[in-house]
Amino acid sequence: MVLDPQRIPTREKLILTGLYLSKYDTAGVKKLGFNSFLEAFNVIGYALGQKPASIKNYRDEFDPFFPNKREGWHKRPTREYCLEVFEDYKGLDFATFTSLVKSFAGYDENAWSEVEARPKKGDGESQFAKRLVTGLAAERYFESVRCTLPDFKGCSIENTTQLGCGYDFRLSPAAPGDFLAVEVKGLMDQTGGISLTPKEYGVASILASRFFLFVVKNFRESPFHAIYQNPLATALKFRKKERVTVHVSWLTTV
Repeated sequence: MVLDPQRIPTREKLILTGLYLSKYDTAGVKKLGFNSFLEAFNVIGYALGQKPASIKNYRDEFDPFFPNKREGWHKRPTREYCLEVFEDYKGLDFATFTSLVKSFAGYDENAWSEVEARPKKGDGESQFAKRLVTGLAAERYFESVRCTLPDFKGCSIENTTQLGCGYDFRLSPAAPGDFLAVEVKGLMDQTGGISLTPKEYGVASILASRFFLFVVKNFRESPFHAIYQNPLATALKFRKKERVTVHVSWLTTV
């Protein structure tokens, strides 16, 4: 049994997520912060860069092992590699298994709780789902459809999410020319509010028509996207919202 997500292959992560959702059923869905299995399939599937149906199929694979209302793939033997995963991880308790599944998407529950002075009830669950939708799941969705989009056809792509550029992806055309910047946002529903950081807003203003806002909508049911080129000049109305925060530091003399 391996609990280090860096050492677990993607297919095994999909199998383990399916096993988790089969074993813990709706309690597992809720613990991850989702309202339905479909939400969980969509968000975690895209976050892992795979088709959401893959997780559903693995959940159904394990359903005959557990007392839920689904029959699953009961008319054929469970595949050998799935049985191996089941045997390796069947002893995990609920809390450990939950943390493992969350870690597949880079979510460190312990680190998150350490920076929250007063965590709200259920906040860990809701934050996991929200952070995946607004971040990794939406970004992986963009990567999966990017080659089919006329605006970005023939462009090479660079992931800049960790570089603090004010956008998530830099796309360079095959022929010499200026790069395009794409900022990706995600929504659980078909409509909702999105925000730009001061850096994102400033870069969007400077790059103008070379800046694209790519919004993935409706992770709750069936994700689709909308593209806004030069979003500050479109029908979208951005309202400046200011918030005063208190920064505390601890000083010493050495």
